Amino acid sequence: MIVNTGILVLLLAAASKETETRTFPVEGVERQAMIYAGSQSAPESGAPLVFVFHGHGRTARHSAEKFQIHKLWPEAVVAYMQGLPGIEGKTDPEGKKSGWQKARGMVDDRDVKFVDVVLEQLQKEYKIDPNRVYAMGHSNGGRFTNVLWNMRGDKFAAFCSGSGQGGELLLDAIPKSIFIIAGEKDALVPFQSQLLSVEYARKLLQTDSSRTVTHGHAQMEPGTNDTELVTYLHPGGHEWPQEATPMVVKFFQRHVRK
Repeated sequence: MIVNTGILVLLLAAASKETETRTFPVEGVERQAMIYAGSQSAPESGAPLVFVFHGHGRTARHSAEKFQIHKLWPEAVVAYMQGLPGIEGKTDPEGKKSGWQKARGMVDDRDVKFVDVVLEQLQKEYKIDPNRVYAMGHSNGGRFTNVLWNMRGDKFAAFCSGSGQGGELLLDAIPKSIFIIAGEKDALVPFQSQLLSVEYARKLLQTDSSRTVTHGHAQMEPGTNDTELVTYLHPGGHEWPQEATPMVVKFFQRHVRK
């Protein structure tokens, strides 16, 4: 087989522009993220931006391979963020594995500051629609998504938290649309505590349960000021249900920052 080396070089160059592992200095610490530039043209208003946060002990690369938001939403710029050691977890009591802060002020808000830096930098490099910025995470990453909602809710259009309760973080958050995923047999994050987060979200968004729409495990409840609460309560455990990911993307697509 004869390969046109000129075409091959162009293809490799195009691929390298679509994705790259980037380093972002944050108060003297080098943080990393895998950045996927949109592979399709963005609308005139700019490209959506999605932040993705892995679970405790996982990596940005694992998130990219698992969620593949960049493939499900090719117009979007997607930042798969890499956590750091220093946060203890149920399966890592010494905090030796990568993770995210679980509360305001923890580890000097290093991870919220990381998001601030990446958001500012990507807005400089790409034409990002400031009203279409989203965050999603699983497990410890889902908990951090709620921290981000609490501390930086004004910068985002909507959030998704899987297997990571928000708890009291939701009591004084800005009302924003939220997609919550929880497994009834979750052995790491008790299902009842996740249901409590759902109730806090209902109160925050003042949802109208009489207008709930159900599709399989998903329930959609409209809230105040065009917000929406989607719950995906499945019979499994702590794992992220892959069939929910396209639903999360569609959920993001129908919400803009108010």
